Amino acid sequence: MNAGNYGMPLVSFAFGEEALVYAGLMFVGMNILLNSVGVVIASAGSSNLKQALLNLFKIPAIYAVTLAIIFLALGWELPTPLGRTVQILGNAAIPCMLVFMGMQIHSVKWQGHKIPMLLVSSTRLVIAPILALGLCAVFSISGPALQAGVVEAGMPSAVLTTVIATEFDIEPAFVTSVVFLTTLLSPLTLTPLLYFLGA
Repeated sequence: MNAGNYGMPLVSFAFGEEALVYAGLMFVGMNILLNSVGVVIASAGSSNLKQALLNLFKIPAIYAVTLAIIFLALGWELPTPLGRTVQILGNAAIPCMLVFMGMQIHSVKWQGHKIPMLLVSSTRLVIAPILALGLCAVFSISGPALQAGVVEAGMPSAVLTTVIATEFDIEPAFVTSVVFLTTLLSPLTLTPLLYFLGA
């Protein structure tokens, strides 16, 4: 789900800073899952399990998280020139992914994919927040945690899924069309969801 550059600002705007903390936790959790389990699942479509696990080491996020943990644990800071370079590159990540998605959109094929696209889009935008509400009830989650969790669950598919689908050649055109369609339809599903949650 697009828990970061769409979900977190929306949660902050609708429910405030306390809910934003929970949205941040969801964002980190989803990125960890996407860059580990998601990569293994995507690459398992065209290789055996051993190769799928080895493909984890092709993903830069694994190295970035490892370095970040080491730096935080030891209290290190990057030298100023390197820190500024990393910050500039980090700021360019989202625009680069959007340009990449735009390049993929021209290859989108709507023919023959309407039913799978409808199924995936309705799962992402409608069924996921309903499941999140049910899980919140089971685990007695309420208040800002419930609001953030349910809204994040109802976010459209993230652009990063297109990047991973392209990297491992797992129907990138279909994945791009799902990202595009769920993003386009998300105001229609998120508006009543926000109202229901008391925004």
